[in-house]
Amino acid sequence: MELSVSEWLSYITEDNLKRWMNEYRSMGPLISILIPFLKSFIPPMPTIVVLGVNAAVYGLWLGFLYSYIGIMTGSLAAFLIIRKLSEHRLLQRIVNKPRVERTRLWIREHGFTYVFLLSLFPVGPFTMLNVAAGLSGIRFRSFLIAILFGRGVMVFAVSFIGADLALYWEQPWYIALVVLFIAICLIISRKIEAFFSQKEQTS
Repeated sequence: MELSVSEWLSYITEDNLKRWMNEYRSMGPLISILIPFLKSFIPPMPTIVVLGVNAAVYGLWLGFLYSYIGIMTGSLAAFLIIRKLSEHRLLQRIVNKPRVERTRLWIREHGFTYVFLLSLFPVGPFTMLNVAAGLSGIRFRSFLIAILFGRGVMVFAVSFIGADLALYWEQPWYIALVVLFIAICLIISRKIEAFFSQKEQTS
């Protein structure tokens, strides 16, 4: 019997994810990377549960690494697929409409900050961010740097909480560290993007 999408997603619970990861540990980190990868293509998948379980099963650092690899490769794959599809004449008719074109231009001009900030949220238009960026014409380099830092902050924060939830509640000052980490990553990533942009203008 075939399962509907909603029925399939209902099986993605914290207990089931832990059971699957423990059952397939002999295969290495494949499942722990594959599930976050699929998040970029299946919007309803619970990001917090997926990343938190990875950290709970493998520990903070390995859980973070597996989740980060899956999230990054999924985001880049989705971005490149949408960019390639955007060259098709049927999609060109849609994206060249005045209202859509204005949105594309805005994202292209403010793309780095737009992608970085939205990448920080574990809930929300996760998949739509990749789609919008792919259609906007934003430079691949800008998209890569933005999600490299933005997704990194998000995955680490969720992994940190998932690895030891009790510690997080007992010592809430860790929230300040997360906020500081986000600010530092934003500054560093903006400087990297500015450096490459200035280098291109000089050339």
